[in-house]
Amino acid sequence: MSEQRAAPRRRVLKTGSIEFDGAGVPCTIRNISARGAGLEVANPGGIPHEVTLRIPTQRLYQNCYIVWRKEKRLGVMFA
Repeated sequence: MSEQRAAPRRRVLKTGSIEFDGAGVPCTIRNISARGAGLEVANPGGIPHEVTLRIPTQRLYQNCYIVWRKEKRLGVMFA
């Protein structure tokens, strides 16, 4: 199976948060590339299309768009 993404993602296991409207939802970053990431959340309900991904260990705040949702997983593309 060939990689379909524009940039290959590398597997990671980092904690982060998805931030929107003054709220934050804890997430686990499962994979990441220069253009996006795969995230896991306890409950994806109520998370809007445009969010900010925060990764404290990297001091990173990245605006992103959710491009796919599947059960407790989300795929985001960096803005």
